[in-house]
Amino acid sequence: MSTTSTALNVGASSTINSAQSFKTYRLETKYEFLHLLRAKSFSLAVIGFPLMFYVLFGLPNKHVVEGGVNITKYMLGGYACFGLIGAALFGIGVGLASELNSGWLELKRASPMPVMAYLFAKCASAMAFGVIIVSILTGIGVAFGGVSITAIELAKMLGVTLAGSVSFASMGLLLALLMPANAAPGLVNLIYLPMSYLSGLWMPIKYMPHWLQHLAPVMPMYHLAQLMLSVYGYQQPGSSLMTHWNSLAGFTLVMLGLFWLVFQRKERNA
Repeated sequence: MSTTSTALNVGASSTINSAQSFKTYRLETKYEFLHLLRAKSFSLAVIGFPLMFYVLFGLPNKHVVEGGVNITKYMLGGYACFGLIGAALFGIGVGLASELNSGWLELKRASPMPVMAYLFAKCASAMAFGVIIVSILTGIGVAFGGVSITAIELAKMLGVTLAGSVSFASMGLLLALLMPANAAPGLVNLIYLPMSYLSGLWMPIKYMPHWLQHLAPVMPMYHLAQLMLSVYGYQQPGSSLMTHWNSLAGFTLVMLGLFWLVFQRKERNA
């Protein structure tokens, strides 16, 4: 009888702990998202820049079709990737670097909240901003650019958005540990902007200088862009989707592995 009672108590305790853990993760994610949304310097810039670029460079080409490729629709995919990557790198890379510098993470660790809830909240918030950016860009493309998007294409775009957000969130985590807080925005831009151009996010790769075209497959952003463009059938001729997925997954694992090594090293030196 006592064995049964003990088992029931353990089961009930496990259920309570799981419920409390879920609540902790949910609340931390909610407040992290609201914090980023209310920080106008972040939310307006992260949402506004890809939106502005798409309006300036994408919409004017709404009647341009080359080789069966609608340029406005192509640039929708490119700027969608540009936006979600920016949300991950600035929301996590720059934001976490600043919080590490101010001792906010130490305060969090001193509280009963698990550290993973803190990191999960940042990644989930980056994913949420990525979805918002892609949804707004798609709405503008459909409303003003003459872009035709089916429900299945939109669902696939959002799926790629979530996968890409996770991948570049891992890069943001690593950068946050390596960058000094006061130089973080500039350093992220030095990485983010050239890689975006070289990966073909701003224009079809075939319009880039020939010697630069060979650099694109080295860039993780290129593989994300090809996955996004494959939703419309606009990926590079002869490219394999499995190769792009594997490249993105490998990049994510490398970033997480390096993040863990650097984090452990900092812990030992603390």
